[in-house]
Amino acid sequence: MTPGSDPAPESPLPVAGDLGTRARDFRLRMAVIARETEIALDMTRDRYGRTVHEGAAAAARAHRDKAAVEAYATHLAPYADALLDLARRELDELPPARHITGWRTLLDGLAVSAAEIRRALDRPAAPGSAVRTQHAALWPYLAAWADHGLIAGNLADQNQHQHHKAPLTDEEQQAWTERAQAAQRRGELELTESWYAVDGQPITLAHLIEDDDSRVVALRGDPDAPGWQVIGHFAHEYEAGQVLPAPVPPGVLRADVSEFNRPVPAPEMSLQELIRDVIEAQHAGDASNALFGATQRGYNAGPMIRLRELLETAGQFASALETVQGQQVAARLTSLGRQIEFLTREVHDAAEDLGATVAVLPPHRTPALRVRPRPAVDATPPTPPPRTTTARHR
Repeated sequence: MTPGSDPAPESPLPVAGDLGTRARDFRLRMAVIARETEIALDMTRDRYGRTVHEGAAAAARAHRDKAAVEAYATHLAPYADALLDLARRELDELPPARHITGWRTLLDGLAVSAAEIRRALDRPAAPGSAVRTQHAALWPYLAAWADHGLIAGNLADQNQHQHHKAPLTDEEQQAWTERAQAAQRRGELELTESWYAVDGQPITLAHLIEDDDSRVVALRGDPDAPGWQVIGHFAHEYEAGQVLPAPVPPGVLRADVSEFNRPVPAPEMSLQELIRDVIEAQHAGDASNALFGATQRGYNAGPMIRLRELLETAGQFASALETVQGQQVAARLTSLGRQIEFLTREVHDAAEDLGATVAVLPPHRTPALRVRPRPAVDATPPTPPPRTTTARHR
């Protein structure tokens, strides 16, 4: 049997928990492979991030592709179909929620990836450049399983995640909600952790502090918006985890993101290097060029442009949280981004004005020698210390 073929008919099918573990093990192995590859690729780049050793970079990627194929053959190949079948069955039994359609599409995509990988494993290419080409073509499918296989694994584990509902009557729920709301107004409701349940509802754990006593409570809904409720109270977080609905994998900011298939970063110059350029400059034009480098736009964007992009992206993330607090933070980041854009234009104008001075530093700013003269060496060797004789006793 080839590594990619299905298990033999007499082989027992893995249980649901083992199927979920297979997906997690593959992701962990892929994370190690990706990290090792990034370290190897860093050795092929110059100080600005440009690849200068193409052969070594190609060898690192080929090693990555081969290791990923072997990891899939070990952890997932015999179990992928069973995992996807179980995940689909569990998905069909879930209550309606906004993420169900997206998850079903992901499972379909994983099935396509599994079929492509299985086809290649069943017909391996000849050793040499052919097998390297085959492995390179499989990398996007392997990366898809590493990125999204956890969703299939989480669905496969749904039966194990069916926790009991928090034992609160309507009266108890109302009373605990009022206590938590009062603590929130006092500033004594400390949020500690949040996740989404399988029905798409957010759940947040918090410490409810009353009279120097702390109790863990679970909230359903946005704690910063009206309408949230306490659905349970517990002595500690472990007890809460045994009772509350289990978390599902979080969403992503952008649908096309891939942790294992990142684009090659653009070359860039660090702020430290630009600062050093100004320190070492003697002509106004040299200092001006450093400022231009900080404000440069386009592919090789400077640090100030990257900072604005960071604020913009972080604002999109905060808004995507779909919480009251997230919307407020998003508005702040948007405002800061506009200020950075204004500051960038001001720095660019200042750089033009500095370069237009065509000035140089005055000669009285004399450099200081970094090498100090050594002390004179005495030709006479130092007198050795007197030797003392210690009596030995038998």
